[in-house]
Amino acid sequence: MAGTKVGGQKAAAKNLQRDPDFYAKIGRRGGQNGHTGGFAANPDLARVAGAKGGRISRRRSTKKVA
Repeated sequence: MAGTKVGGQKAAAKNLQRDPDFYAKIGRRGGQNGHTGGFAANPDLARVAGAKGGRISRRRSTKKVA
């Protein structure tokens, strides 16, 4: 039965029976994919975005508090 918990367990058992490293291989593929997206790829862009966020910060400035 597809789409049930029991069916999933049967499929997992069959996958492991065919290839004991089945899930390890899937995990390896995920880990090897690019992991430097976002701001890691462009530090200058991160700096600009941080400056924008700082300008629209919701925290009160120290001048008003003092």
